[in-house]
Amino acid sequence: MSGFSARTDFPRAWNALARALAERRERGLPLVDLTESNPTRVGLPAPEPALLATPEAFTYAPEPQGLLSAREAVAGYLAARGAPVSPEHLILSASTSEAYAWLFKLLCEPGDNVLVPAPSYPLFEYLTRLESVEIRPYRLPRAHGFGLDVEAVAEARDARSRAVLVVNPGNPTGHYLHEGELAALATLCADARLALISDEVFSDFAWAPEPDRVPTVAGRALPMPTFALSGLSKVAGLPGLKLGWTHVGGPPAVRDEALARLELVADTFLSVGTSVQQALPALLAHAPRFQAALLQRVKDNRQRLLAARPAQALWDVVHAHGGWSAVLRIPREPGEEATCLALLEAGVLVQPGYFYDFTGGAFLVLSLLPPPAAFEAALGVLVRVLEG
Repeated sequence: MSGFSARTDFPRAWNALARALAERRERGLPLVDLTESNPTRVGLPAPEPALLATPEAFTYAPEPQGLLSAREAVAGYLAARGAPVSPEHLILSASTSEAYAWLFKLLCEPGDNVLVPAPSYPLFEYLTRLESVEIRPYRLPRAHGFGLDVEAVAEARDARSRAVLVVNPGNPTGHYLHEGELAALATLCADARLALISDEVFSDFAWAPEPDRVPTVAGRALPMPTFALSGLSKVAGLPGLKLGWTHVGGPPAVRDEALARLELVADTFLSVGTSVQQALPALLAHAPRFQAALLQRVKDNRQRLLAARPAQALWDVVHAHGGWSAVLRIPREPGEEATCLALLEAGVLVQPGYFYDFTGGAFLVLSLLPPPAAFEAALGVLVRVLEG
């Protein structure tokens, strides 16, 4: 049909797994969902709803960067993680997805590109295309545990590259950025005049201490423009409240120019609700309770998964350091889609690796969020299907 932008002409055909899932649900058959990523549906602690009933909930005094009280709360959260920052260097948005859109507006002309990791969450192609920006993937080598290889980043760039995007830790790979990787990446970015966008929404969810881990690039003295993204969705398990933040860093003159331009972009949209900004100090105070419960859940479920694997199995659990997911490496035959369909027929939903652009083998991706009883029940099915 004519009259619509090509930017919105995304493929809409269902794949075989989506069709099989819809059919199973239409038949009312039971299903254990090991793709669940919504923390509000798995029995984890939630704050009191009364926190949103602030005395000035219906007032309207917009500040383009976000209410100062809310930015001060985010600055306090970052300081507690060892990253002291100024509230003046923070900008609030309705989500990290919206923050990405603003950053692509800031950094790119139509036809420019950003360098994005692969494998990773399948979101960036949509966000960039909607801004008339292209993506150039750089591979995360399996030999590095799907960690960053700066040479792969350098090989992916061309004359129209404007930014490098890192996901720290990787989603779903669970690998954190390390000091040596960040130092090499900073050199590349400075030499090639590239900005760094660091998606840190899962950064609070490390499973164990790890030397040289980079929890955030916020507050770091780096030679290129840096943008550190996070928000309530993962930090406090509150995706429905729609509040994210971006810390803007880098050389002071460049940082200040970026902030001035982003303030105008944010002023154009004024997307974050007043009540959630007013409640943000209390909502962030709830975050440690939520995070402790979630970390216990995902670590326990990962241990259940490791314990369920037979000693001589032809499949394995990929090593990782944090996040909410587990990645399984499975035999190439019968492969990802056939295995997912067999599991679905047996009542368990998982995701194939190709959803996340895994290559070099066959992989499955599982959420570690489901309640223990459901996860335990699904493991019996998983092992039976994988063992043939």
